[in-house]
Amino acid sequence: MKVKTAVTAADERTRLVNRAAVIALVGNLALALAKITVGFATGSLAVVGDGIDSSTDVVIAIMTLAVGFIINRPSDKEHPWGHSRAETVATIVLAFVIVIAGLQLFHSSWEQLRDGSRRALPNALALVVTGVSVAGKIALAASQRSLGRRAGSAMILANARNMSNDVLISAAVLVGLGASRLFGMPALDALTALAVSLWVMKSGLGIFMDLNSELMDGNADDGLYRTLFEAVTSVPGAGNPHRARIRKMASLWDIDLDIEVDANRTVREGHRIAEAVAAAIRKAIPDVYDIMVHVEPSGGGQHDEQFGLCAKDVDQDPE
Repeated sequence: MKVKTAVTAADERTRLVNRAAVIALVGNLALALAKITVGFATGSLAVVGDGIDSSTDVVIAIMTLAVGFIINRPSDKEHPWGHSRAETVATIVLAFVIVIAGLQLFHSSWEQLRDGSRRALPNALALVVTGVSVAGKIALAASQRSLGRRAGSAMILANARNMSNDVLISAAVLVGLGASRLFGMPALDALTALAVSLWVMKSGLGIFMDLNSELMDGNADDGLYRTLFEAVTSVPGAGNPHRARIRKMASLWDIDLDIEVDANRTVREGHRIAEAVAAAIRKAIPDVYDIMVHVEPSGGGQHDEQFGLCAKDVDQDPE
């Protein structure tokens, strides 16, 4: 029964990830084609840049679909921890794609400003397509955020954040186009594109920095460790949880820790207590992938190795 439930949950998560990817793919493809076509037709570099940004979202959606088929594959000899980290790798690629797109737009905008030649004012059609883009990106960001939360997917939530930034980008382009027509200053279009490029790069770097802890197998959430230690000490016979390590694998947690039990207990009894500890942790912390509980005799919890946390490391008095 437990295996069936786990598989069903994994299948549901994959289904939500794939749905989010399809919605993002169709929506962004339509917006990208419209903005790039209109941008070139009207001579608006800001609209072209906005279209390029939407094109990166198309690439991201395709990548998300591919990841959706990978993350639910069972572990194998080459990947004993499973394939969940494929989502992390894809999110890193996503971040770099965003940064590169921003750099390209920055270069084009800067060259246009340096050129200094008189350019025509952006056509009114550029305003229309940018307005449609704002509305479309709001709808896409909302759908990605909802599906990302339901799936517990950092990749989808990162994409939702990216699309929320896209709303601001398209809104900035709209303001820039309106101002350039209102004041008769075509250079405002290039200045807007320059500002958009900086925002795009900031967004990509922000996504990468958010992943830094996971990449380093780190976890700065003291509350999660407190919950872990409370779960251990709630089990009769289990004491002094220490050398605890919690790392994230996409949306799941991988947990290692040592506990102490009475040295006079049998191996069978120690194993039963360890199993009870694992069950208590799974009840207290959702989305746990695996738990490794090492049993030691009482008083044997002193180690030369300097890794893992104990209760005092999170300001909690051990029982």
